[in-house]
Amino acid sequence: MITRKLRPSFVCRAVLGPARPHSSAPPQPVPPLTQTLGRYLRALEPLLPQDELDHTRKMVQKFGQGGGLGEKLQQELEKRARHSHNWITDWWVRWAYLESRLPLAVHSNPAISLPRRDYSDWRGQLVFASKLIAGVLDFKYRVDGRLPVENIRGQLLCAELFPRLFSSCRIPGPKHDYVAHYGRSRRGPTHITVVRNYQFFQLDVYNSDGTPLTESQIHGQLLRIRSQSWKTDKEPMGILTSEHRHTWGQAYNRLLRDKINKESVRLIEKGLFTLCLDSPVMRISDDKYSSRMAAQILHGGGTYSNSGNRWFDKTLQFVVGEDGSWGLLYEQATAEGPPIATLLHHLLEFCKKPDRVRAPLVPLPMPKKLYFYIDPEIKWDIEMAKQNLDILINDLDINCFNFQRFGKEFPKQHNFSPNSFIQVALQLAYYRVHGELCASCETASLRMFRGGRTDYIRSPTNQSLKFVLAFDNPAVSVPQDHFYIFLSALQGQGIDRHLLGLKLQAIEEGLSVPRIFMDTAYGLATHWKLRTGQVPSNTDSVMCFGPLVPDGYAVCYNPQPDHVHFSVTAFNCCEETNAEKLALTLETSLCHLQTLLQPPGA
Repeated sequence: MITRKLRPSFVCRAVLGPARPHSSAPPQPVPPLTQTLGRYLRALEPLLPQDELDHTRKMVQKFGQGGGLGEKLQQELEKRARHSHNWITDWWVRWAYLESRLPLAVHSNPAISLPRRDYSDWRGQLVFASKLIAGVLDFKYRVDGRLPVENIRGQLLCAELFPRLFSSCRIPGPKHDYVAHYGRSRRGPTHITVVRNYQFFQLDVYNSDGTPLTESQIHGQLLRIRSQSWKTDKEPMGILTSEHRHTWGQAYNRLLRDKINKESVRLIEKGLFTLCLDSPVMRISDDKYSSRMAAQILHGGGTYSNSGNRWFDKTLQFVVGEDGSWGLLYEQATAEGPPIATLLHHLLEFCKKPDRVRAPLVPLPMPKKLYFYIDPEIKWDIEMAKQNLDILINDLDINCFNFQRFGKEFPKQHNFSPNSFIQVALQLAYYRVHGELCASCETASLRMFRGGRTDYIRSPTNQSLKFVLAFDNPAVSVPQDHFYIFLSALQGQGIDRHLLGLKLQAIEEGLSVPRIFMDTAYGLATHWKLRTGQVPSNTDSVMCFGPLVPDGYAVCYNPQPDHVHFSVTAFNCCEETNAEKLALTLETSLCHLQTLLQPPGA
């Protein structure tokens, strides 16, 4: 017998309306302490043996008892919520991104590979790149004057991130990074950075009267850039930004000691966004094409390919290849999925329109090539960065595939949320490969709240454990609880940001880290072996990023009406994980779930 319940649909709708104050979104609530601790224990149940669970339960109960440490920290968090823009966002961005020392390439920056365009040479590349630049400038114009007003079931979403997408850049530091945003002033930057053959150019994209360049004007300027960058630069400066953050922070300080270097770096950082004009890559079979294109967007393919055409610290980077491939790479301290999806939707619609604007007969200045003075120390930094990036790229296994047996309409026909249905398939596939469930997370947006970013949805539950253990039992029912966990996180009632807030509140007060956060159970519960993400897109795009832990996976999926795009990544250095094996098992699990809901002959 299969239990079924109708799922309400949660569709994010975006319309362009008048600019509105960000305070129109309500403040993010601090969940009740007892609720979070109870849900934390339930989240541990499918992951821990009974004796360890009993030990952790006693520790959690002591932490949450009346008058105890947990209650005091909860009161301080509630006070923080009353007197701050958002009680967790600044802490979260600092802890999750700015204090992380891992390279941005692969480990942090997500990549989105978009449907191949109909061209196959450099001429088509430049024509499309011109259209793309014009489309992004059109989106910026709307953001500057008429913020995208988005809502979920009538609830307005916070739009604070949209203006920060432009003229923003992450700056490396020895202990932690920070984000520089140069677009706040009335006369903000008016240029973008174009990279070709490892060479960086400043391209002004506005006329002297403040109007954006037309597509034909942009195309003429890109032709000029091409004529100045025939040969590949010997030293790929962009490779430095792929380094371990501490290492890059030290090299950054050395680089900026020279006045020419400092000017060039600042122009890259201040640019509205970066356009990467990639060189041709070796032809590959059609079944491997989507995996290779996702890799190209994600990291550039290595030091002998296009990795030198990236500045990984930049918030927005658009990548356009000569073979019709294109995509977007973004830095997560400033950008995140939903605003990026809104931008891409606008771009795709803009690209359908013909260019009807006549270019003014005004001579434009030559795009400015950015120069770097490379002393022996910087040259050594570049060589080390090249070696380390190639090691990282060779260690990453990417497997993209298009599941064509059914799409999101099939679960809907059986009154299931497509997202929850795919999450169940992921749990089943992981269990079939590894014989256990693991800590796995999916991101939920908190933009219903002022300054809100994200929380995690924990997919493994007692229901999902019972389901995978008894899958071959004809009476088994597809678990329904994922949707309710998703809904709870969406409403600001998730557990992970709350637990993090309690921990950071104790640290901020100079207290010892509470014992529940030193417990092995908390370490296991936050060792995310399965990082998942849904692409909120109506087009055939593929998102990918690296796993959060060395022995983990990252799985992204984009459900379309009659098919689903997947990307699976894992590290080759871990003998226990295998991206191809998980991908094949996931395909099989989806087919078995289909049979469960719709038996042959039924």
